[in-house]
Amino acid sequence: MRRWLSAVVVLFVSAMTANAQLKTATPQELGVIKVLLAQEAAWNRGDIEAFATGYKNAPDIIFIGSHVSRGHDELVNEYRKNYPNRDAMGTLGFSELEVRPLDENFAVVIGKYHLDRNKKAGGNADGIFSLVFEKTDQGWKIVVDHTT
Repeated sequence: MRRWLSAVVVLFVSAMTANAQLKTATPQELGVIKVLLAQEAAWNRGDIEAFATGYKNAPDIIFIGSHVSRGHDELVNEYRKNYPNRDAMGTLGFSELEVRPLDENFAVVIGKYHLDRNKKAGGNADGIFSLVFEKTDQGWKIVVDHTT
């Protein structure tokens, strides 16, 4: 009986601890994640233009990768140049996403990406990213993208 009671207490405490660690996502966090999921789906359809709608269409957005690009048009042109066809684009997956709201209109997201491609198209690629999102009239949009 004593062992049974001890086991029940351990299970109960474990369940309480696990429940306390669960966090309900805020509407802000859900809005940002929704953009990333839409980008992932667009990329995997081979649709760079739809992927780019996750970025604010403005001349002052910044993309930091192997060099710094400024503006939505330059960003789209870089993507088209670096990923000229469906094979080069491969299949994109995001993981380990962590959203950090800064205030009501801005949030930072960190995460990892994996690009699955055949060797002929450049092979697989993995990296990390940090994104700054701004809440606009068109919804949440990326204004700074630092991807390595």
